[in-house]
Amino acid sequence: MDSDDEQLLRGRIYGADHEHPGPKPGRSYAELVGGPLDGLLLDTTGWRPEEIDGGVSLLTELGQFGPGGRALYDPRPSDPARWDWSGDSP
Repeated sequence: MDSDDEQLLRGRIYGADHEHPGPKPGRSYAELVGGPLDGLLLDTTGWRPEEIDGGVSLLTELGQFGPGGRALYDPRPSDPARWDWSGDSP
């Protein structure tokens, strides 16, 4: 991925359709930091604390394992609005 691709992803919602890629009022988001989904926002609206504490495994074609692979992100203890990449998995 080049810098133009990275800029295109910034501020977009992970999994959102291409016609409405940005944040919506009244929803809660976490910024994904590092890894293949760096700069995307994850919609965490309605998530219970235990779901947030467990982090996420997000499907992506951009990671080490290509199509079908997953990028792993965990909430940052000092800033739960930012989730840090912890690696990729098949």
